[in-house]
Amino acid sequence: MAVGHPGRFLALLLIALALAACGGADEDSTTPAPAPTTTGGAQPVPPVQPTSGPTTTLAPAARVAATIESVETAIRNPATPDADMDRLGQEQQAAYRELLANPDWEAEAVALLPDRLRPVADAHLAAGKDLTALNGPVDPDRPLPRWRIVAPEPAATLLAHYKDAEASVGVPWEYLAAIHLVETRMGRIRGDSTAGARGPMQFIPTTWDIYGEGGDIESTRDSIHAAARLLRANGARTDMAGALFSYNNSNRYVRAVSVYAQQMEADERTYLAYHGWQVYYGPRLLPEGTVLP
Repeated sequence: MAVGHPGRFLALLLIALALAACGGADEDSTTPAPAPTTTGGAQPVPPVQPTSGPTTTLAPAARVAATIESVETAIRNPATPDADMDRLGQEQQAAYRELLANPDWEAEAVALLPDRLRPVADAHLAAGKDLTALNGPVDPDRPLPRWRIVAPEPAATLLAHYKDAEASVGVPWEYLAAIHLVETRMGRIRGDSTAGARGPMQFIPTTWDIYGEGGDIESTRDSIHAAARLLRANGARTDMAGALFSYNNSNRYVRAVSVYAQQMEADERTYLAYHGWQVYYGPRLLPEGTVLP
């Protein structure tokens, strides 16, 4: 949540990675509460089938590598219909979750990718590991968050909000989208954090009083603009890392958000895939319509 508060909603957003991937202590002083993930977990990726001939079963690392190559290529292909991008994003998310859940496969899988996609895979895996370590281990006795999972606003609508905020405030839209992705999976999660952060961009009310400018903390548009104002006040665009650190006092958070933003900077179509990413709590997928607890 904004700003710099250790009880971030992010902590709830990333718990699945802690179950599935190698965790570890963050080098930062903050230790947010455990949460569902942006990338990790143990969702299976269907075996890749040949376009013709008999069914082929690949070794696990090769199977995941084939999925990553297929979906990352399709995501970046301008000929891919926008209507397919949510599905491709879900397949992308699941593939990286499976690698993070099975770290013994990672080196082989990445080595099997073409040169053009290895940096993409490495970046996503590094972000997943940072967010896992940021969470720490899962506490099975922790009460379930009081969440409703809803459909996000359409990708085009959200993109218009991000770009309008960039035009008004001067903060690159990709960083606003990346924060939105990490905080509430672009608005899929409705509910307050354990620290009292609220809304799509997870603001503590006292921080909202500074940057909200009289808007509605639960409004997607208002909260995106408030996040842009917060980032600008803390050094964006000349010091994006410092500005992100003001949003959450964690170098791991800064690196992970930067990965997603940089992927969108390199190819805007990546945003359309991220729009499809789903909410997980532990290994459990929380589809739209889910109410917890």
